[in-house]
Amino acid sequence: MSESDLHVYRGLQIMPEFVIEREIPGAGQMTEDQVRDISVRSLEVLKSIGPQIQWLHSYVTDDRLYCVYLAPDEAAIREHARKMGVPANRISAVRRLIDPKRYATS
Repeated sequence: MSESDLHVYRGLQIMPEFVIEREIPGAGQMTEDQVRDISVRSLEVLKSIGPQIQWLHSYVTDDRLYCVYLAPDEAAIREHARKMGVPANRISAVRRLIDPKRYATS
């Protein structure tokens, strides 16, 4: 990972951020117990991989999950998906965050 791959947030260099699209039919119909079980398993797998990859949060739609991670590269994300047995259909590096508060006029 080169220095140019790191994001700068409030003056600190942080790991690159990725959005992972996972096609999971019926994702929006998962019960709270299913969500908890998958989340706990994911956290266990992340811990086994090491601190270089971090799950920030996920968005659930009818048939997809959009997960946001900090990771050194796509390979770490693919390793997590492989160990979890879940798809990582599309992995996109975040290049910029647009915050409407920054551009709002008083």
